[in-house]
Amino acid sequence: MCFVTIAEAKQAGQSPWVARAARLGFVAKGLLYAIVGLLAIQIPLGLGGETTDRQGALRTVAAQPFGEVLLIALAFGLAGYAVWRFVQGFLDRDREGSEPKGLAKRLGSVGKGILSGSLCVLTVSIIVGSGSGGSNEKEEVARVLDLPAGRFLVGAVGLGFLGAGLFNGYRALTQKFRKDLKEHQMDADARPWLTMVGVVGHAARGVVFALIGFFLLRAAWQYDAKEAIGLDGALRKLAEQPYGAWLLGLVAAGLLAYGLFCFVEARYRDV
Repeated sequence: MCFVTIAEAKQAGQSPWVARAARLGFVAKGLLYAIVGLLAIQIPLGLGGETTDRQGALRTVAAQPFGEVLLIALAFGLAGYAVWRFVQGFLDRDREGSEPKGLAKRLGSVGKGILSGSLCVLTVSIIVGSGSGGSNEKEEVARVLDLPAGRFLVGAVGLGFLGAGLFNGYRALTQKFRKDLKEHQMDADARPWLTMVGVVGHAARGVVFALIGFFLLRAAWQYDAKEAIGLDGALRKLAEQPYGAWLLGLVAAGLLAYGLFCFVEARYRDV
């Protein structure tokens, strides 16, 4: 029987194929955010459109000519992104170590890997024709609320989203995302524009995640799953506010910018 040692597993985790999988994953991630942004920004422009999430973006792709081929490519990309995040988390590819700060970063990578993996599974289910139903955050939250300590679980997830929103806002303000980019490889004239795309994209993502977190916390506090929203619900909440068309347009443009930033990461991210 053949056993793989921890040292051998970590060495495999440093493979250049992991980096290639990550870059393919950033392309898939960018495409999904770009589709969400493009669909939403059509609403304030009077061109139709809709508020949707990344699952909805996948179904939009499926409805296009050659949609199945595109979905297969997206599935590979999402799987690649998940592999890279799992290698970061479990095999410590980035050498974060076992101190609390390093473990927190590695746990975050595992969480991102799980999310990307679930999107990959959904993509495959759409391809084979078993995933046509839409996601329903309210039903999912209701099931969790019925569990022992369900309110605390929903509240913890809400705090996680709220924290992610604040973290994205922090990265937008401080431009901390730049430390992960190989800026020396960028054209000097393009660098300020690419940085601005990152700032706008992270700011919009921060707004959306903060809204999702707020309403999940509200659902836990009020013990009411109807309060829960996802990405599409957060965009609808913006549209319902005074000057909602402007707010939705700005955030939708920001999500589109984040999608473009993911393409920048696919080329210049240090993975």
